[in-house]
Amino acid sequence: MLKSLIIAAALVISTAAQASQSMGQFLFAGQVQLLQNEVVAQGLNWKVGDANDYKLNMGGFINGTMKMYVREITADGIWMVQDVDLMIQKQKIEVLIDANTGEIKKMLVNGQEQQPPKSDYEVVDQKEANVTVPAGTFKAIYIKIKDNANNGQISEQWVNPRDIPLSGMIKSLADSQLGKVTIELNSFKRN
Repeated sequence: MLKSLIIAAALVISTAAQASQSMGQFLFAGQVQLLQNEVVAQGLNWKVGDANDYKLNMGGFINGTMKMYVREITADGIWMVQDVDLMIQKQKIEVLIDANTGEIKKMLVNGQEQQPPKSDYEVVDQKEANVTVPAGTFKAIYIKIKDNANNGQISEQWVNPRDIPLSGMIKSLADSQLGKVTIELNSFKRN
């Protein structure tokens, strides 16, 4: 369970580290480590149609949405899609994930193949916590992560991979060039 929580947190955090990239890639990068930890801890028990909807805020002045969902499961792995819609940018990230290892086998950003984000994370703090977001109040694991690959940036995550599909992310706070990025769960669907 702890490893899956760390994976979920790192997945969101690595997204924040990609400040030079598009916002969608930045958001996805933060979820990579969380995803891989979930695979190690409990495997990927995802089904086509599993989905999470999030509200986004950047720097207190740019609002948007993010939807993550499983598009298909093939012999090569699981295709997860992340649609990001901000006032300043729309982006679709499609990721083929090895269901056994959590490794990203292929990543497409707006149809163009990209290198998956690199991760080098260190857990600074973790504890049980309750968190309230638009989708409700949840028991979660709070994880504070330091991104050693990006000048030691600190990100915070509240995750619950047992109850919330995909990375289990309920809430995330991360620094970016435009200020604090806040991601909060609006709704979710597990098939």
